[in-house]
Amino acid sequence: MVSHPMEKAANGASALETQTGELDQPERLRKIISVASIAAGVQFGWALQLSLLTPYVQLLGIPHKWASLIWLCGPISGMLVQPIVGYHSDRCTSRFGRRRPFIVAGAGLVTVAVFLIGYAADIGHSMGDQLNKPPRTRAIAIFALGFWILDVANNTLQGPCRAFLADLSAGNAKKTRTANAFFSFFMAVGNVLGYAAGSYRNLYKVVPFTMTESCDLYCANLKTCFFLSITLLLLVTFVSLCYVKEKPWTPEPTADGKASNVPFFGEIFGAFKELKRPMWMLLIVTALNWIAWFPFLLFDTDWMGREVYGGDSDAKATAVAKKLYNDGVRAGALGLMLNAIVLGFMSLGVEWIGRKLGGAKRLWGIVNFILAICLAMTVVVTKQAENHRRDHGGAKTGPPGNVTAGALTLFAVLGIPQAITFSIPFALASIFSTNSGAGQGLSLGVLNLAIVVPQMVVSVGGGPFDELFGGGNIPAFVLGAIAAAVSGVLALTVLPSPPPDAPAFKATMGFH
Repeated sequence: MVSHPMEKAANGASALETQTGELDQPERLRKIISVASIAAGVQFGWALQLSLLTPYVQLLGIPHKWASLIWLCGPISGMLVQPIVGYHSDRCTSRFGRRRPFIVAGAGLVTVAVFLIGYAADIGHSMGDQLNKPPRTRAIAIFALGFWILDVANNTLQGPCRAFLADLSAGNAKKTRTANAFFSFFMAVGNVLGYAAGSYRNLYKVVPFTMTESCDLYCANLKTCFFLSITLLLLVTFVSLCYVKEKPWTPEPTADGKASNVPFFGEIFGAFKELKRPMWMLLIVTALNWIAWFPFLLFDTDWMGREVYGGDSDAKATAVAKKLYNDGVRAGALGLMLNAIVLGFMSLGVEWIGRKLGGAKRLWGIVNFILAICLAMTVVVTKQAENHRRDHGGAKTGPPGNVTAGALTLFAVLGIPQAITFSIPFALASIFSTNSGAGQGLSLGVLNLAIVVPQMVVSVGGGPFDELFGGGNIPAFVLGAIAAAVSGVLALTVLPSPPPDAPAFKATMGFH
């Protein structure tokens, strides 16, 4: 007799639910901390991506309006790679365990990607690129390949790391919360390290051979930052996986005597059909929220170099314009470090603040208005910088101190709504899925689509949209401010409140 597909899915889910029960007791805290520390290496590289790579592709000759297309790899890999890796790591029967092989593979891919990104200019030059004739097409191709591999590698690493922590917690709720807290802590550590490295101008002197004929000071600093990133990642990965062992997993047979085999994407599409109204409202608010966030996340350091400092990343720009742009990018990296610090402290107080303000949805609605105000204030900061340059005959020393301070303040304040964005939507998805009887894993997978689809929209349309209004980053930031305000209104009005007896939400870092 042939089993019904829904019966097979139920059997498969039942088998997977028992996986974390393989450990009779949770592992010791030091082992959990050791695995969680891998997040610092992953996030170090991700922080460098956010702060340095958009300006770098423009230095190679990609026009500003097309630079955002490079970031398409993020949502595509997030939508495809992480679910596929998670699905297969759940069912991996390797003698080294289910998670460790994928973590090792991810670290190896990061190493390859960093080499391609760091040496893109050198390899391109050796293949025939001329330094004085942009765009450097061969270097751009090498860079794009490395960038896509890096994002795939990050997604390959992060999912199994989180799953490994759940395995080590053995279903113990307190240990699971502790594991997630340490994972978030090490992500914040990685952010601070990445943004601090990106803001230091002379870091290349630590590894002086990074500067070559085809790799200038900015390129050499980027190359050195990524070398430090991969060193940290390989170190913590090696120590963690040597110290923390994992038992091989053997699938349990289903009622018909065969191992279950449930297609992941079949489950995702089936989940869409069963979504209740609260989950649909959550998806809408989340999508608008990320439409607001992504323009700034992708172009924040470019905004500092271009609009605030008045520099230019074009290969034909003057030496003074390039220097101003590089100074602005480094100042932006400093702003991102301040943002990461505020985000870390704010994450610790999300639950307490939510109770004081009357619940999760009210807190999310309020901070969305903070996000909208901050994005709108980028217009004010930009106008002040432009006025300073106009009044001083095209100043060649960058903006005055008060303008730089205002821009850095925006970076820091944005850490407040970012902490909420990285926690509350995921907590609400878990609560709504529990109340409706849906699986939490599937609900979080569906929620991830509300994040990656807006990123794809911004990546494809952000640059051309800016060009329609004269270029620069401000048009996309203004659109983001509008989306944030609409998201705030919907969060306060149409998003259902979780029931009073719902589990308290915990601050966790949300996406990649």
